[in-house]
Amino acid sequence: MRVITGTARGRRLKEPEGMAIRPTTDMVKESIFNIIQGDIEGRQVLDLFAGTGQLGIEALSRGAESVTFVDESQASLKLVKENLRRTGFQNARVLQADALSFLSGAEKFDVILLDPPYDTPLLERALERIMEFDKLRGHGIIVCESKTDKVLPELTAPYQKLREYKYGKVKITVYIKSVRPVKEKD
Repeated sequence: MRVITGTARGRRLKEPEGMAIRPTTDMVKESIFNIIQGDIEGRQVLDLFAGTGQLGIEALSRGAESVTFVDESQASLKLVKENLRRTGFQNARVLQADALSFLSGAEKFDVILLDPPYDTPLLERALERIMEFDKLRGHGIIVCESKTDKVLPELTAPYQKLREYKYGKVKITVYIKSVRPVKEKD
């Protein structure tokens, strides 16, 4: 696991021991950031279900203003802090919290990265909470990582599913928040 590009390019990140945390592969991570590259610089990012923190750290390396890392696992947060130390980033908050409860707070983000454990309903529930509490700023982006066969919901306006990308057994789904009325699909 490494930082792919930006100010921390090539830095090695500490990997988890065992199989309790499933890190995003470098190929999928690079694809995610190729998709949203123009929407990272100067933005406030939420790395929910942070795991090792590598998605949020990649965002920082590519110019995100700040990243909030949230996970309920102490082992995950220890990895996030170690990886932030290795890369030297300080414009980050690391919070131990239940992801769904965290989404009920007042803070909004420009980019939300969602990569929960695959075989759970957490992704759908997080999307519901993001809409319910309106956690995304206008023109914001949600990036979801899931298994290829997982069907993710269409969201209600002003949220909209933009596109899905498949990489082997992994699917990346991108949602946006429009500031103009979203045209209904036929």
